[in-house]
Amino acid sequence: METGRAFDPVEEILPAPRLFTLGFQHVLVMYAGAIAVPLIVGRALQLSPQDVAFLISADLFVCGIVSIIQSMGATQWFGIKLPVMMGVTFAAVGPMVSIASANPGNEGARMLFGAIIAAGVISIFLAPFVGRLLRFFPSVVTGTVILAIGISLMPIGINWIFGLPVGPTAPKLVDPAAQDWLNSAIAAGGVPEGVRLLPTVPNPAYASGANILIGIVVLGAILLLSRFGRGFVANIAVLLGIIGGGILAALMGMMHFDAVADAAWFAPIKPFHFGTPIFDPIMIATMLLVMFVTMVESTGMFLALGEICGRRVTPRTLTAGLRVDGLGTAIGGLFNTFPYTSFSQNVGLVGVTGIRSRFVCVAGGAIMIVLGLIPKMGALVESLPTTVLGGAGLVMFGMVAATGIRILSKVDFAGNRHNLFVVAISLGFAMIPMIAPDFNQWMPHAIHPLIHSGILLATLSAVLLNWFFNGAAPVSEDEIRAAGHAAEAH
Repeated sequence: METGRAFDPVEEILPAPRLFTLGFQHVLVMYAGAIAVPLIVGRALQLSPQDVAFLISADLFVCGIVSIIQSMGATQWFGIKLPVMMGVTFAAVGPMVSIASANPGNEGARMLFGAIIAAGVISIFLAPFVGRLLRFFPSVVTGTVILAIGISLMPIGINWIFGLPVGPTAPKLVDPAAQDWLNSAIAAGGVPEGVRLLPTVPNPAYASGANILIGIVVLGAILLLSRFGRGFVANIAVLLGIIGGGILAALMGMMHFDAVADAAWFAPIKPFHFGTPIFDPIMIATMLLVMFVTMVESTGMFLALGEICGRRVTPRTLTAGLRVDGLGTAIGGLFNTFPYTSFSQNVGLVGVTGIRSRFVCVAGGAIMIVLGLIPKMGALVESLPTTVLGGAGLVMFGMVAATGIRILSKVDFAGNRHNLFVVAISLGFAMIPMIAPDFNQWMPHAIHPLIHSGILLATLSAVLLNWFFNGAAPVSEDEIRAAGHAAEAH
């Protein structure tokens, strides 16, 4: 088996049945996180259920392609050649939702995917320089940014349970009788047409008992599986909780499968589904900031994974891995999906199982491609009531925030009180768009996507404040690796 060379578990090619089983395990671990982002962004864009289902399929398809490129390698320039599964980064959700909310529909989708394509292409060329800028991202900054990401995502999970603040599940409705009176008054010419009624009647669809029950059941199932499950079952507790919630919702008559029945069994993922991309400079700058944060996080992941696999990550291999973040994001934009990064859950799974073969993740990527080519899968996920995802969202987004806290726990606050200012003020900036969503109404509309993301405001604040108080001392490789290990939890 060994021909004079030391056995390298990263290069081990396992028998096909075992390779498929272990690859499928990686897919299940990341599946809940992979479907969350297209659901969030698709609904923020106010797309049709069919288009949201398409986004889910496109995401799974590109997840598979990029995972294969990262694990297998494509020339010496792309791929870290370690067991890595790639998925959509939660860091991009806040900025993408800001863009989608300001520009809904096909037009917004074209703007969003144009920004993603451009940011991905530029990131390919920026990858070699990321290492030089890591000094601006010590643990106090990365921990604060990841905590801000979790806090910014939390309202999405909460609104999934109780109802969205606008639309048919808003807290209050316009009184139908009052609306009829106003329509009559406008028709009679006594009221200007621009007059509108405020919603004043409590909406029975908001925070209904059935929705809260399902959210609690999903959350309870995840907690029980995490507490009493062992090994693989504990690792896929979120996915199992969503499946259980979906079954309960179906039994309660809250799921409708017409779209699943109408969806095809097989369909290719076509690029530019929403039309020719629109390249807006401000939106591109917004997504570039996201990409840099993503590549900093990926650096820690790759160093931690290299340690787990017993393979030193050199500057050259690190750059090849980071280039795939950019390449995957550019491919994602072409195929109507989002920025990509290494999934921390899967890095943790490599450590838990001890299986370090990169070909397991190549198999996982192939499985993701097949799932993406089955439209019925996307339609089934899209048909889930949002309340099912709400219970899981509290866990997923809360774990992101908790990971930030875990990284910050290693920061010296007692000996350097300035670090407290970095965290405190940056978290305040992160909450501005949540607490005062109209704070930018007098600012140029073009920069709204840039400044309406709490994640980007927190990132800029943390970097600048850390530089102001602490300077830009070089960050050690051990500190970056430790941050990567800490992030395996989310």
